[in-house]
Amino acid sequence: MGNEAVALGALHAGAARGIGYPGTPSSEILDVYNQLGGKAEWAPNEKVAAEVALGVSFAGVRAFTTMKHVGLNVAADVLFTAAYSGVDGALVFVVADDPGLASSQDEQDSRRYAVAAGVPLFEPSDSQEAYDYTRLAFEVSERWKIPVLLKLTTRVCHSGTIVMPRAPDTGLAAAHFVRNIPYRVMVPGHARPAHRRLRQKLAEIAEWNETDGPNQEIEGSRDLGILVSGVAYQHAREAASDASFFKVGMSYPLPMRKMLNFIESVKRAVVIEENDPVMADAVRAAGGTIESAPEMYRFGELNVSRVKRILAGDVTPEAVPPRGKPPQLCAGCPHGITFDLLKKYNCIVAGDIGCYTLAALPPLSSMDTQICMGASLGTGLGLRHVLPREEAKRVVSVIGDSTFVHSGLTGLAEMTYNVPPTGHVLLILDNTTTAMTGQQEHPGTGRLLDHSPANQLDYEKIARAMNVPNVGTFDPIRQPAEFEAALVEALAKDELTVLIVRRPCILAVARKGVKPATTEG
Repeated sequence: MGNEAVALGALHAGAARGIGYPGTPSSEILDVYNQLGGKAEWAPNEKVAAEVALGVSFAGVRAFTTMKHVGLNVAADVLFTAAYSGVDGALVFVVADDPGLASSQDEQDSRRYAVAAGVPLFEPSDSQEAYDYTRLAFEVSERWKIPVLLKLTTRVCHSGTIVMPRAPDTGLAAAHFVRNIPYRVMVPGHARPAHRRLRQKLAEIAEWNETDGPNQEIEGSRDLGILVSGVAYQHAREAASDASFFKVGMSYPLPMRKMLNFIESVKRAVVIEENDPVMADAVRAAGGTIESAPEMYRFGELNVSRVKRILAGDVTPEAVPPRGKPPQLCAGCPHGITFDLLKKYNCIVAGDIGCYTLAALPPLSSMDTQICMGASLGTGLGLRHVLPREEAKRVVSVIGDSTFVHSGLTGLAEMTYNVPPTGHVLLILDNTTTAMTGQQEHPGTGRLLDHSPANQLDYEKIARAMNVPNVGTFDPIRQPAEFEAALVEALAKDELTVLIVRRPCILAVARKGVKPATTEG
């Protein structure tokens, strides 16, 4: 798979450490990197992962961080300023986009981040390029002392193609810290010249991309020329095998001179790209004349059929794909008990991201909001602050254990700081794993990425340390009556309550073959 190829590429590039947060379609990268012998770790969230990776690079050695596209939103604060500070050893952000929303809440295009932050971006189209571009990303990052984005998509991450690896890099520098305050302390006086250095780097990288970048021109009929990047190349190559192609490997900064020359060399030039018209907009801004996909093709993944329609200018309605069976919670999942109770008491449920999000779908249909990681707390508090009392009393925030560690801790601080008049109720659904993305570990499981023992967060103690007056832990299978009574009592009080609903995910226990860690309340 592309994810396996990235892991192998990072290993052969001599990365000292890989840090990330699991998110489909990127999750397998660090697991495979660990299996291959690399040093890998799960961080509480993507921002922390990027900060740790940046620290590794400040020690003069190579690092990478992995995440899905929405995780880049969380890590963006690090990315933008690290572009100014620069790096010493290489720093590669491996970001997996999800065109078509296979398992995400939006289908943002991470190429926009490269432009906004001012960092180079590589875009592989298959597993071989995933391997090659991973290694090239480390080289470019180290040469220009700049973070680099490696943009994958679901289709590249999870499709398999043959990979021919090369000999691993040797003679890499050992870790060593050299003080450089003007470059690493981004106060305004240091950031202003850093911005100028960044733009100079980008100008040099753009010139390198024109002459030595991983771009490829494929000769074919000059009646049709296709400008393409990423996995869209595979679809376009099959849809119009006789055409000429200019395949972009580094999508920012673009090799604009070569692209414009290619456009001029063909009778008809068309850009084929998934999601946003990033290259089309750039070409037109540079004075080029290019056709691009109608707006309707901006949504979802491309495939051979859709590319043929784009080339034919076909804007008739597309066939509606057959409706599949909606996903549901696993049979016997303890989350079902929780959401049955919330439905029974007509709660307004501010939900979050995890397998329990499936409770929003029939037959439970008992989650009212889900926006981003950790949003259940803030959204629930907002509702509590302004709704009429009788409605506000019904608002409950629900968050999973991994998501609570990721982004719920600050929400809990907000809950105890700006307390609504009716108080609030938070349920932490603790199944002792990151279930939705493949049963990965997190700081609340008591195990590291390789499942070896580690310090374990205690949610009860955290809540009590933040001065939540009512805290309890319940097993919904063994203590259903006690759990229900505690929930009813919490809904009746004008106080803050945190209930930890703990029952290990049986799939995680079976898959990993380890006894679930537990914390006594």
